[in-house]
Amino acid sequence: MRAGEATVVSSSILSYKSVQSKRGPKLHLRKLSRNNFGKLADGTAVEAIGLTNSTGMSVCIISFGASIQAVEVADRDGSFADVTAGYRTLDEYISQPQFFGSTVGRVANRLKDARFSLGGKDYVVPANDGRNSLHGGSQGFDKVNWEVVDCDEDDLSVTLRYVSKDGDQGYPGTLTTLAKYSLTDDNMLTVEYRATTDAPTIVNLSNHAYWNLAGEGSQYDAMDHLLTIHADMFLPVDAELIPTGERRNVTGSAFDFRTPKAIHSDVRNAGDEQIGFGRGYDHNWIISDRISDAPRPMAHLEDPHSGRTMTLFSNQPGLQFYSGNFFDGSTSGKAGKFYRMGDAIALEPQQFPDTPNHPAFGSLDLHPGQTYSNIISWRFGVAPKKDTP
Repeated sequence: MRAGEATVVSSSILSYKSVQSKRGPKLHLRKLSRNNFGKLADGTAVEAIGLTNSTGMSVCIISFGASIQAVEVADRDGSFADVTAGYRTLDEYISQPQFFGSTVGRVANRLKDARFSLGGKDYVVPANDGRNSLHGGSQGFDKVNWEVVDCDEDDLSVTLRYVSKDGDQGYPGTLTTLAKYSLTDDNMLTVEYRATTDAPTIVNLSNHAYWNLAGEGSQYDAMDHLLTIHADMFLPVDAELIPTGERRNVTGSAFDFRTPKAIHSDVRNAGDEQIGFGRGYDHNWIISDRISDAPRPMAHLEDPHSGRTMTLFSNQPGLQFYSGNFFDGSTSGKAGKFYRMGDAIALEPQQFPDTPNHPAFGSLDLHPGQTYSNIISWRFGVAPKKDTP
């Protein structure tokens, strides 16, 4: 498992389970490990927590940004590859703005004019996307080191905590957030975000993992992936990628993913104004009107080259699909390949963008005594090989 260029194993919990493979019974190492991923300028250690299940699937979570740093899964032939974009070193995570695998907040996505109102008072937050705020500001949850508060070898999980003080990035109230990552033996990775506050505030967390099921750094980008999104409506945006407030039916448009469709089919559709605004997809699909009690299927992704599949579940009402439109070849990933447009895509479950400025979208308000919840699961598998004539 990759966990940075120089890792020092500080602890490791191992067990073995017997599983059946096409080659017959095989023992796979089931492991939870804690490694060093580097140090911040003030000397604070950043940890890398490795989770490996009985099928051999492995995940690396780093405490900086409570981020998914690596996810290695098998293809239809049993070959493993890392399928999430990211970096090898801590310095890259600190200095680069792509949010690779990171927890984003307090408010994911964009806030128009970097401001909102709560309880009759106006608040101004950092503008880090033109005149708007993106993913909580210039020092959002992706740019802080979370505390590792629990590692459980029995259910292969790690829980991290971050306390965002009152006034952090302009937001009111001290917000305490837990992020629990867990990995099951049926290849499901889950993160459970829970947050409480000591004063009224707003919150909308998400995870910004980028996926290429052919393998990070492989010869294939993600544009051949077949994507399904279980939504009849999406939110159109303006030229600054802020929702206009309209809810638009996807029928007959480039935004109809109700049946599996190759992403490249419409991603460069110059005749679609919405595609032109974002140089591709950077839009929110309406899965439901509100947060649900339990996660439900949101989307499905399949790579035709490797056969790897990923099914996305969440309890959130919205799904932001970003097709990696602004990868310009200036950033290199773990395999040493420069990322270009479409090399990986992000699917981010969340509440609707800019909700505080669109009352019809609902509310991001969180009050003392309430608990915010966002549960996201990714289930990995393989599709059967299709017969060729």
